[in-house]
Amino acid sequence: MGSKNKLRRFRENETFSNVIQPSRDELVTDNFAYKGLWNSNFFKNSNPLVLELGCGKGEYSVALAKKYPEKNFIGIDIKGARFWRGAKTAIEEGIPNVGFLRTQIELVDFAFAENEVDEIWITFPDPQIKYKRTKHRMTNSQFLNRYKTILKPDGIMNLKTDSEFMHGYTLGLLHGEGHDVLYANHDVYKQEGSPEEVTSIQTFYESQYLEHNKPITYIRFKLK
Repeated sequence: MGSKNKLRRFRENETFSNVIQPSRDELVTDNFAYKGLWNSNFFKNSNPLVLELGCGKGEYSVALAKKYPEKNFIGIDIKGARFWRGAKTAIEEGIPNVGFLRTQIELVDFAFAENEVDEIWITFPDPQIKYKRTKHRMTNSQFLNRYKTILKPDGIMNLKTDSEFMHGYTLGLLHGEGHDVLYANHDVYKQEGSPEEVTSIQTFYESQYLEHNKPITYIRFKLK
C-alpha cells in the first residue's frame, strides 16, 4: 500500500464514528474515556462484549457482528490502515454492533476494565516462532494474564490459526498452567463437529490457506 493511500485511510478513520484511536499516554495514565464504559457509552446497550485481537482488515469482526447482532464486537489492531476496510464496510452496511480500536495488544488491559469482556478471539496471529520473539507471542503467559484481567470469570477465549506450531504451543501452555480447554481441533474443516462460528466465517487469507490444503486449527478455552 502506498503512503498516500495509507494517509488517506488514516484521515478517513478519524471521521468514522466506529473507530476509537486513543494515545498511549491516554491509556497508561488511566484517562481513557471508554474503559469500563464500552457498552454504555459506545454501543449504548448491555449486550455481551467480544474482542478480536490483531483484527487485521476487520473481516472477522464484521462477519461475527453480522452473524450475532445480539452481541457487541470490537476489532483491535495497531495498524489503522488495515482495519479501515472493516470500519468502512460496517458503516456502509449499517452494522451498529461492531467498532474498531487502534492500539497495541500489549495495552489491552488499559483499554478495558476488569471483568468487562465476555469473549476474546485471536485469529491468525503471527506465531513468532523464533525464540527471541516469544515475548510477542499472543498466547504466552503474560498475554493470558492480561486477558484474564479484563475477561469475566466465565469468559471464553478462542484461538484460530493456520500455524500448527502456535496451536501446539498454546495447547501445551494451557494444559501446563491448568487452564480449561473446552475444545481443540487441529483441522476444523476436515473433522466433524467443529463449531459453526469457526467454519462459517473465513478471512481472505484463510480462504487462500484452504486452497493450498493448509489445515486450520482451533482452540476454545477458559482461563483459570
